[in-house]
Amino acid sequence: MEETLPASDDTQALVARTVGGDAQAFSVLVERYRDRLKRMVGLRMDRRLQGRVDASAVVQEALIDAAKRLDEYAADPPMGFFLWLRWLTGEKLLNAHRHHLGTHKRDAAREVSLYRRAMPEACSVSIAQQLLGRLTSPTRAVARAELQLIVQEVLNSMDPVDREVLILRNFEQLTTDETAKVLGIKRSTASKRYIAALKRLKQAMSAIPGFDQPSE
Repeated sequence: MEETLPASDDTQALVARTVGGDAQAFSVLVERYRDRLKRMVGLRMDRRLQGRVDASAVVQEALIDAAKRLDEYAADPPMGFFLWLRWLTGEKLLNAHRHHLGTHKRDAAREVSLYRRAMPEACSVSIAQQLLGRLTSPTRAVARAELQLIVQEVLNSMDPVDREVLILRNFEQLTTDETAKVLGIKRSTASKRYIAALKRLKQAMSAIPGFDQPSE
């Protein structure tokens, strides 16, 4: 998989313009990342919330929060702008989980620690569905339910960090540097673990005819 291109060099300039009162600059910023944030929410939303919580609404709530806190961010950026938006969005998604599922059910929607905060763990069902969406042969559709269970088992059996690295890189499209920062590990470690996790996933999927495997 190719590295995701970093944010445009004008990001900080747009942040500065927004802080200075330029509403259009903020619109440009958020539209640049809205789809990626929505994808992240879709991957990490508990399946029981589908139909009850809209991913776009979660992202919009986070962006409203970002607008209110942009002065604070600009004064002392704790991370890259996209990662900051992603963190805020994760907070809103986590709140939605706790509100609708109850805090006593948090073990049913596991969380991973990012930036010393918690974020809902990516749903293996959603990941499996995305992978199986790459099946090129229509005849395989009849076996999709069985295949999905196989993929879910592979994902769930992975080391939690390897699984998260794979999801961050291959599905959320974070760069190696961003992945390392999110997980609090070295860049070289993130790279090695991604390669190992991707290799394992490819091996598991190689027996499925017509499957377009994830690329490095």
